[in-house]
Amino acid sequence: MITRRIVLAGAAVLAFTGSASAQDWKAKYPELTFAVVPAENASGVTERWTPFVAYLSKELGVKVTLRIANDYAAVIEGQRAGNIQIASYGSASFARARLTGVKTDAFANDINADGSTGYYSVFFVKASSPYKSVDDLKGKNLGLVDPNSTSGNNVPRFELDKMGIHDADTYFGKVVFTGSHENAVLALAQGTVDMAANQWTSDDDSTLAQMLHKGMLKNADGSAMKKDDFRIIRKSAPIINGPYAYNADLPEDLKAAIAKAFFEAPTKDKAAFDRLSDGQKKGFHPATTKDWDGTIELIKFVDNLRKKKAS
Repeated sequence: MITRRIVLAGAAVLAFTGSASAQDWKAKYPELTFAVVPAENASGVTERWTPFVAYLSKELGVKVTLRIANDYAAVIEGQRAGNIQIASYGSASFARARLTGVKTDAFANDINADGSTGYYSVFFVKASSPYKSVDDLKGKNLGLVDPNSTSGNNVPRFELDKMGIHDADTYFGKVVFTGSHENAVLALAQGTVDMAANQWTSDDDSTLAQMLHKGMLKNADGSAMKKDDFRIIRKSAPIINGPYAYNADLPEDLKAAIAKAFFEAPTKDKAAFDRLSDGQKKGFHPATTKDWDGTIELIKFVDNLRKKKAS
């Protein structure tokens, strides 16, 4: 006969086991490192992410340290070495990590304000320029972001290939890697490049929109630039939002705690979440590593392009 005493005793054992398990991982991981890819300048990353990282520290009960990576490759190699336990990836950089044997698992990605979980790669030009299509830019300068950027390099090269431009470096006068999405837009605004690749979800949700909101883009006379000062001349097919991923070798209860903290963030610490998302996102969507299998195929395609060029 099952008595109330037996049920309570069983519950106590489960609670003790769960508590002991949590203490086990906390002893092994008294500090976790969360790395962020450089979509914007370092000060902007710090301002947006610090409140959220503080929230994670509180929820997990261990110190979570924000690491602003120099580039996408640094995040990949940091997770490979086990120095980074949690990472915010772009789709292509996550696919690259998986392709090169990094033991990292996706658990979430962003939900956009409209409820979707994807975005686009676009080619921007200045609205005052005469360029109406990519065909008009032969011999001109192209601004890309980073070799491992999804919207800033891999998808743009795929789009160019579909247009018959199989070698961007010979088609354009110069191809410049600017290092971040913000830098690519700045290079376009300042005339360093004639066309820039970048990420875009909607007119109100993009790197360009964030920069305009912060007053980062100026005309030559010092006046603030506006959305109408830029024009999109090519937009890709939808791309799945990049994942948040943790090391595959972490204890299962730690993984569960990390995922739970993410999913509860919009309600548990709305201020931190709103600061992180700039009001452009509505939460985190549960995800699995297999969701980026299609992106792995894209990376293989781009790698083949490079091999053909080298041969």
